[in-house]
Amino acid sequence: MFLSVFDMFKVGIGPSSSHTMGPMVAAARFLDMMRASPFEFHGLRASLHGSLAFTGVGHATDRATILGLGGFVPDTYDDEKAEVFLAELAKTHSLQPEGLPPLHFNPKSDMVFDYDHALEGHANGMILMATDAQGDVILRQVFYSIGGGFVVTEEELAQGKDTDEGAPVPYPFKSANEMLAMAKSSGKSIAQMKRANELARGCPESLSKGTARIWQVMNDCINRGLERDGILPGGLFVRRRAKAIHDSLQAERGMNQSPPHTINDWMSVYAMAVNEENAAGGQVVTAPTNGAAGTLPAVIRYYLDHVPGASETHVEDFLLTAAAIAGLVKFNASISGAEAGCQAEVGSAAAMSAAGLCAVMGGTPEQVENAAEIALEHHLGMTCDPVKGLVQVPCIERNGLAAIKAVSAASLALRGDGQHFVPLDACIETMRQTGADMHEKYKETSLGGLAVNVPNC
Repeated sequence: MFLSVFDMFKVGIGPSSSHTMGPMVAAARFLDMMRASPFEFHGLRASLHGSLAFTGVGHATDRATILGLGGFVPDTYDDEKAEVFLAELAKTHSLQPEGLPPLHFNPKSDMVFDYDHALEGHANGMILMATDAQGDVILRQVFYSIGGGFVVTEEELAQGKDTDEGAPVPYPFKSANEMLAMAKSSGKSIAQMKRANELARGCPESLSKGTARIWQVMNDCINRGLERDGILPGGLFVRRRAKAIHDSLQAERGMNQSPPHTINDWMSVYAMAVNEENAAGGQVVTAPTNGAAGTLPAVIRYYLDHVPGASETHVEDFLLTAAAIAGLVKFNASISGAEAGCQAEVGSAAAMSAAGLCAVMGGTPEQVENAAEIALEHHLGMTCDPVKGLVQVPCIERNGLAAIKAVSAASLALRGDGQHFVPLDACIETMRQTGADMHEKYKETSLGGLAVNVPNC
């Protein structure tokens, strides 16, 4: 089983990897299908289903889909160009992606939120259609956004492409048990095995530059979030708080009056800074999703800024270790809130972060696996219930608390010898089963939980 570190950590835009990035990627793929088609196209249509319909407005799913059909992609997204494009589309009802003729598209009539017809393959379903001069559909494709920015077609999902192992790698572990066995027999750390797998598919320079960019984008996102205040978009009028908290923490530095638990505030503020940027539609890195994007960067920043002897040279090992854990969760369960609740997003992020921190602080593979298990175990059953479908309440604070849990889990694991009662594999399977049993209203539909028990307008 192989999922690249660059599959798990993708540079994109907020507020959601599954509801914003995924639909934009799907639209880009549909344009490629059109370019390869012999038909002559004159128009486009789109329909959103399941969770993409119920929380699509709050996640800007319609906007992302339209931008994707206009040729925008998450990795190179430019907000100023996007606004110019949308303003022109509103006037002309026409768009022209590269390599295609002008295409009619009226956002008010050609973008449909279908609340009544869920698609069978996944909770995050969408249908993209191209029409001829008479308005008849001559090309149609169902896409599923399966979490973390991953997108598959209806046919790919049926063929099992979402679990495709690809070409062989040196350490093809599919479970934590296999991972530990391979680490023991090879004498390598989890990061070393993951690095060997990455190099089997690429070159050392690409890996080094790629992981450096991932951390740079993460850290830049933290810094932007710590510098900006104001009200987040979406209609809940949620205030940005990271800047004020950070200013307060900086003012207290050196005064020798802060209680020890203040370190929790530092971890929380780093995470909140990222998720406030995400909620505002800024550039973030999936870790493993946008809704959970603040936890892992916060733990890395905590490590670099607050742990004696920390070094940025260890960040690559942190990311590789975290990606190995994320791959196990995605392969054996889910990282999608629409599929398994927030346990699959923030819970996975906490497990990844705990594993990464444990590794760079000298943990053995057994301790790393223990750290991941502790962090995930104590997120089991967490629902995904965003108020008004926005990745704001409770998502922003939730990332901060997950960062604290991740550090605590790593610390507990480092205090032990790696032996523990609940294996990570059992915890992941429990998360999968819990997600399957969870009522749909608690899986990113905004139809239950906090989403209906607090004022949302």
